Amino acid sequence: MLVKADMSVDRRDATKSSDAGFATTRWTVVLSAGDPGSPHAATALETLCRAYWYPLYAYVRRRGHSPADAQDLTQEFFSQLLEHHWVARADRHKGRFRSFLLMAMKRFLANEWDKVKTRKRGGRAQLVPLPLDAAETRYTQEPVDMSTPEQVFEKRWAMTLLQSVLSHLREEYVRDGKAVLFDTLKPCLLGSRELQPYAAVAAELEMTEGAVKVAVCRLRERYRGRLQEEIAQTVASPADVEEELRHLFRALARR
Repeated sequence: MLVKADMSVDRRDATKSSDAGFATTRWTVVLSAGDPGSPHAATALETLCRAYWYPLYAYVRRRGHSPADAQDLTQEFFSQLLEHHWVARADRHKGRFRSFLLMAMKRFLANEWDKVKTRKRGGRAQLVPLPLDAAETRYTQEPVDMSTPEQVFEKRWAMTLLQSVLSHLREEYVRDGKAVLFDTLKPCLLGSRELQPYAAVAAELEMTEGAVKVAVCRLRERYRGRLQEEIAQTVASPADVEEELRHLFRALARR
């Protein structure tokens, strides 16, 4: 799903939002852990891996590997990532989780493919259980394009991140007893504000058009805030959040 909500954010608000809880973000915990066996760092890294494994699977497939080989390579990559503490090699001056993952996968494919081929399929313990059985179905259902493997990775990273934000935001609305409101207003996050059918939505929800516009505005604000928070989890500096936002939407817009 391509979400094009209005993402104009005041620079001071973005910085304030990022700074507020930045010391405890997942990627910062991973980077700052002095002990590779730290349970906090391990848990944070596993959370990131589970969230962003699919962009790497899509990257491996676009590199020309078969579905079965791509499954083996993706699983083996994450197993070795955790087992050998590759994160310790991450460049703290380029502290973006997506950049670290892609570079690590490139090195892995260059150095480890022959070794992986000689192992019995499924023989290694899965340190990070991944839903790889459904990966190919998901991959084949996506539109065909002429993007490079790196562009495919970037686009899938962006889409995965947005889906995560939407999922968490819906959970908030469900907890507030407003699941129907969220599901009805969710399409209003798509496209420009001028084209939104507020009158039809108001009739469906039995609300005034003015009340719907207020509800949509609040949804967009919450969505924008959650997106900033999610991005902050994958960079090593609050100064990188705004640039990651721009990069995300450039990746989504690429054809």
